[in-house]
Amino acid sequence: MIMGDKPAYAGGDIIVLNGSGQDAVYLAHLLNSPGAAHQKARLAQGDAVVHVRADHLAGIELPLPPLPEQRAISAVLSDVDELLGSLETLIAKKRGVKQATMQQLLTGRTRLAGFEGEWKDRRLGDSLTFLRHGSIPRSSLGLQRSNDTSVMYLHYGDIHTHTGARLDPHVTMLPTLAMDRAKSLDRLHDGDLVFVDASEDIGGVGKSVEIAGLAGLQVVSGLHTIAVRFDKSVLADGFKAYLQFCPPFRDRLRRLAAGTKVYATNRNHIADAEIQVPPLPEQRAIAAVLSDMDAEIAALELRHGKTRAIKQSMMQQLLTGLTRLPVPEVGVEERQSP
Repeated sequence: MIMGDKPAYAGGDIIVLNGSGQDAVYLAHLLNSPGAAHQKARLAQGDAVVHVRADHLAGIELPLPPLPEQRAISAVLSDVDELLGSLETLIAKKRGVKQATMQQLLTGRTRLAGFEGEWKDRRLGDSLTFLRHGSIPRSSLGLQRSNDTSVMYLHYGDIHTHTGARLDPHVTMLPTLAMDRAKSLDRLHDGDLVFVDASEDIGGVGKSVEIAGLAGLQVVSGLHTIAVRFDKSVLADGFKAYLQFCPPFRDRLRRLAAGTKVYATNRNHIADAEIQVPPLPEQRAIAAVLSDMDAEIAALELRHGKTRAIKQSMMQQLLTGLTRLPVPEVGVEERQSP
């Protein structure tokens, strides 16, 4: 829907609709509702490119309440859209602040209160052990673990789609692998770091999750992953999760990534990396600051998701007439308007 008084021009493959005395905001919500979308999909024609003609759209049947009720519905839905927009702006701002904070804290440019002294140069390969992982595709895996005959299987796709730096298998749903097929695979422990070894875009190179909260669950790393167990006297639990954001380490993996359509990294790229590491107490303090930021962002994202779900439910009720809004009495002038 076009709003405002600035000139706007329609290009090709665009159909312009005029509300003809209806509330434009209401119509915009209505035409994007599931009922209208279903009708448009039924009318669409074409194979490689699907089209809907204007005369087809004219045949769509939509519920149109009186104009005052349309305006009341559009006002309610617009308020929700405004809330969603403000949450999206706040989430973007918090992410930007976190990115800047990581840039400072993970390089030692800014030190937290109470910490001083030089950071030590460390070659990662001197303090890590690589774990045995699986190579079974996702199509051969089972659903969420529900008994003792299977183990949870961390596939590289689960790492790519995970939004946090740490992964709790009690919270994140993972596919499963039969116990007898996982005999030769190392079980993950809390604090283990699991990298993806393949990414379709350079930004995904080196993405990883730190395992946390296992509490008796059996989890193995799977296809296109590199599972690493670091010496806890060198890298603290919690801090390892943010290793992927440390500029020297991140830039090294991206620089060495090989491939055209898919970028790949390997164990040597990780083991041969040299980074500056603060003492364990400072590592834990840095991890606590960044973890708090992650928790705040996650809470906002959860609120955003719930608000979107509420809006969908409201649209289902209000745009179909299942729920009616109270509308003020209409004046004579409005009764006579077209």
